[in-house]
Amino acid sequence: MKIYGDTISPFVRMCLVAAHECGLAGKLEHVKEAVKPTLANPKLTALSALGKIPILETDHHHPIYDSRVIIEYLAHVAGNKTLIPDDGVKRFRILTLLALGQGLADVCVAYRYETAMRPQGSQWADWIARTEQRINAAMDDMNSNWQAELADVTAGTIAAAVALAYIDFRLPAFKWRDTRPRLSAFHEKFSTRESMLKTALAAG
Repeated sequence: MKIYGDTISPFVRMCLVAAHECGLAGKLEHVKEAVKPTLANPKLTALSALGKIPILETDHHHPIYDSRVIIEYLAHVAGNKTLIPDDGVKRFRILTLLALGQGLADVCVAYRYETAMRPQGSQWADWIARTEQRINAAMDDMNSNWQAELADVTAGTIAAAVALAYIDFRLPAFKWRDTRPRLSAFHEKFSTRESMLKTALAAG
């Protein structure tokens, strides 16, 4: 199997962390491909009309995307019932946490594009303010309402941990730990897992 994308992307990293947690990291080749918001990457568009990362190419050369589908595919291949449980109540709770973590990562990446990559003078101040509200609301929700689920290693906690790590890496001004002690404790513990250490983002 091959996975295309740059680890700086939280969505790529979520998949790589999941592969480690499923015991499939050694069977997954990481092909580093970057994307730019205004340019198509021919290698990626050949695999997916969207041309977004990550894309997983199976051993049968079938492309799979997006990250949520890839994580479920990896769990399926590995026979892992922990990352996405079968039990209905727990399954949809974990999938909702996954959506929350992915949503947090999504707005953070968009915020990064708007504030760091859009030409100076073209930023949309009202959009930036609303996106900051979304980022803080998502972290407040994780801190207040998800403590039971954050205690386990699931697709949801992978998404949450990676999204928070992306904030540390790209958006440190948020200083999210200052007012969210339970979420901070979760992230500190989860970050020591081998899956996170093996996929850690390089400084600079």
